Amino acid sequence: MAQLLVDTSAVYALIDRDDTYHRKAVALLRSLPRRGLTPLLTNFIVAESHALLLSRLGAGIARDWLLRQIWPVERIAADDEEKAREIVRRYTDKSFSYTDATSFVVMERLSIKEAFAFDPHFRQYGLKLVS
Repeated sequence: MAQLLVDTSAVYALIDRDDTYHRKAVALLRSLPRRGLTPLLTNFIVAESHALLLSRLGAGIARDWLLRQIWPVERIAADDEEKAREIVRRYTDKSFSYTDATSFVVMERLSIKEAFAFDPHFRQYGLKLVS
């Protein structure tokens, strides 16, 4: 099974039934096993997702998601952070968040070919999104 990095934008779309991408996110999630793809988060994405759910949907939903989250989590290493800072420094014409940049670095480090994301920054960086 190949790994698929799951971005905060996909986590949020899966949880919020009113999100523009909710239906697409659910369909994509259901298709992952037959495509041989295993979801993977980073610890930064877990933190960012929890904060977004907390601010938009409330403490109960954020807590439930965090405590029931079962996907593997890849920890961001010090080298990843250094490389992420370099991405933010180099791409002055983009608004990549630090979490985005760490995601790009982890995808490269683990040779992950696709991201489950609705954030245009992944495509701007040249990464493929699962569709």
